[in-house]
Amino acid sequence: MDARYRKIRNIMILILFLNLAVAIAKIVYGTLTNTLSMQSDGYHSMFDGVSNIVGLIGIQVASKPPDTEHPYGHRKFETMASVFIAVLLISVAFKIVSSAFSRFGSNDVPEVTLISFLIMIGTMIVNYFVTTYEYRRGTQLQSEVLVADSMHTKSDIYVSLSVIIGLIAIKAGFPILDPLIAVVISGVIIHAGYSIIIQSASVLCDGSQLNPEDICDVAYSVEGVLECTAIRTRGVTGNIFMDMKIGVRHNLSIVESHAIADQVEDKLKERFDGVQDIVIHVEPASLEPAS
Repeated sequence: MDARYRKIRNIMILILFLNLAVAIAKIVYGTLTNTLSMQSDGYHSMFDGVSNIVGLIGIQVASKPPDTEHPYGHRKFETMASVFIAVLLISVAFKIVSSAFSRFGSNDVPEVTLISFLIMIGTMIVNYFVTTYEYRRGTQLQSEVLVADSMHTKSDIYVSLSVIIGLIAIKAGFPILDPLIAVVISGVIIHAGYSIIIQSASVLCDGSQLNPEDICDVAYSVEGVLECTAIRTRGVTGNIFMDMKIGVRHNLSIVESHAIADQVEDKLKERFDGVQDIVIHVEPASLEPAS
């Protein structure tokens, strides 16, 4: 495992323990006070711990070097882990909606105490730290699973906020607001999960990762390149593969044509971070410049 994956793994382990800590606090105290919203939020945080474990498994597999069966490497396993996290996120949202609707017909009024507010506020502070730190480090390390998990954790802040508002409503004699707010927040969570799936689908379906016009601009900056066509890019951020065609003069030797292709490859790797491999097919240009 290289240094990048070790850093991602260590971050995921730290966040796993933080998620489990806040989950246990909310579940235990929510059960003691018969506060359904706190219990639901606690189980939501427990799902975060599960997603962290999935993420750890994903990066463990993704860190493996290319082999004969996977010549392009295993980085897409990290993307698949991101999709699984998104599915968990959406499933939790529907669970919250189900719990909220069950509250509409219930006459149970939970016990709201100062400790209830302290636990929820403390949870929000922890989640804010986690989502900010995880997103920043995920961006720096170009890790899809960290960025996806940070979006997941960000949704937790809104969930916890809805619980706090619900607790205030219960105190004020309006317990009906608690499930209503939970339904609205579930919509925010579903949207976050949908965004992760759309982003990941582009990678898994080999969506283009770089602008072809930008690539041609670099290619044309190399003397001898007359045409730039058939550009294809795929992969994930930090691990992009590219293939393309360039047209050169008819009378160039193989050695001269190869030297031009090497220059194009070097310039492209300088211009675009994370490009791992470039395949350049050299062919005679269809139109020769006027001599």
